[in-house]
Amino acid sequence: MTIARGSPDQGAAGRAGIRRGQGRIVFRHILSVGGLTLASRVLGFARDVLTAALLGAGPVADAFFVAFRLPNHFRALFAEGAFNSAFVPLFSGKLVQEGRDAAKRFAEEVMALLLAVQLVFVLGIMAIMPQFMTVFAPGFSDEPEKFRLAVLFTSITFPYLLFIALVSLYGGVLNSLSRFGAAAAAPILLNLCLIVALVLATPLMPSAGHALSWGVLAAGIAQFVYLAWDANRVGMALRLVRPRLSADVKRFLTVLGPAALGAGLTQISLFADTLIASALPTGAVSYLYYADRLNQLPLGVIGIAVGTVLLPEMSKRIKAGDEVGAVDSQNRAIEFSLLLTLPAAVAFLVAGLPIVAVLFQRGAFGVSDAAASAATLQAYAVGLPAFVVIRSLVNGFYARQDTRTPVRVALVAVAVNVLLKLALMGPLAQVGLAVATSVSAWVNAGLLAWLLTRRGLFRADDRLRRNLPRVAIAAGAMGAVLWLVQDRLSPWLTAVGLIERLAGLLLLCLAGALAYGLAAVALGLVRRSDLSRLRRRRS
Repeated sequence: MTIARGSPDQGAAGRAGIRRGQGRIVFRHILSVGGLTLASRVLGFARDVLTAALLGAGPVADAFFVAFRLPNHFRALFAEGAFNSAFVPLFSGKLVQEGRDAAKRFAEEVMALLLAVQLVFVLGIMAIMPQFMTVFAPGFSDEPEKFRLAVLFTSITFPYLLFIALVSLYGGVLNSLSRFGAAAAAPILLNLCLIVALVLATPLMPSAGHALSWGVLAAGIAQFVYLAWDANRVGMALRLVRPRLSADVKRFLTVLGPAALGAGLTQISLFADTLIASALPTGAVSYLYYADRLNQLPLGVIGIAVGTVLLPEMSKRIKAGDEVGAVDSQNRAIEFSLLLTLPAAVAFLVAGLPIVAVLFQRGAFGVSDAAASAATLQAYAVGLPAFVVIRSLVNGFYARQDTRTPVRVALVAVAVNVLLKLALMGPLAQVGLAVATSVSAWVNAGLLAWLLTRRGLFRADDRLRRNLPRVAIAAGAMGAVLWLVQDRLSPWLTAVGLIERLAGLLLLCLAGALAYGLAAVALGLVRRSDLSRLRRRRS
């Protein structure tokens, strides 16, 4: 193959064109992952609407949400952020430098170690579940029935951790192969399993909490089977081998150690939520849960999608020596994240109460529950942009196999978080916990950005600096429209009939989206040529 030689200007233009083409591929992957995640979140809302109607915010609900949260805390510690931050760059490096067979052998060795550790851990915790619950939800000890249910439900849900750890491994393998669909679609199975459990299993069991707990376990098995099947389709069926500390596994553990410590620090904050909320009046755990579910919609659709695509993309570029391309990808990821996240945060701040009321206020979930959950959502919304940007910033370290620096930053953020929680839990109850979480997120994002810039690993380019103020102005304009429109739609949003309330919420969302879209076009964030090209592709 002959490469034509041209002038330096032509070479620079060609490289810029290649980066633009690569950027469009990255955006397509982000949109694909985001679309599947959005489908999962919509199903998740249907699940939460059913859960709110059947469980409300009473002792059974508090017990189930603790049982659901605890294995997910350990999932984040052992098998999600920390695991992927260590595994994906190493696996991607194997793919680029040594080929698929070497990468597959590495994945099998890691799977053997992961499975052995998880089996020992899960069985050990289940053997001491009452004592475990006394530590992680001490406030339940004063209410024997709630404590008993929490122990029972967590004993059912905790093996979910074993299967979801394997899901994270297979997801990392598939994402590194640029096959993002299966891992992004797997959470859909979780929501389907829980909806089926609520509808079909609840009448057969003592409570909806019992049915949901078994649904969580079934979901873990279903997700594992699905991802293993998809990996098999592309020749990445992983064999079960004997655990051993090979050179590659030792390297993985060296990178994983600091990442796991960082994830552990993050989980301390989340454990603090559960621990402190369990000491607050009944309902606090549930209010945090329902508010977080709404907050997780943009965080999951945007933040997780960007983080999922950006880590293997940056890892491959850095391994290939394309530092300029890696930084360019990071700039575009941050820009794209904030373009979609800031309006979501403003919407939660301005219209949090009607959103919560329309979606959840029915059955056992009353007016006061909606107000408490909405106030908590507004506190979470303050930190939403920071949480999404963290996903892009931290990959600047992980892609370079630096897992130590994010740990040091997380240590500062966790200290801020826990201290604020203890200071605010008295005057603000669960809202104080959410405020502390948001403040610590901004501390985390600010320190990550400062360190990347100081080390010369990141620089906000002209396009990012030009567009961020415009995004803020467009989001502010949308907030003003929402403030005015929700007052006009109040008769619909507070109607007795569900159809009228849903129609009112839909109109409110459409008004906000239209206002933001028009402002984005007027400010040059979205060009008319982009919209024309999009219409041509759809036709």
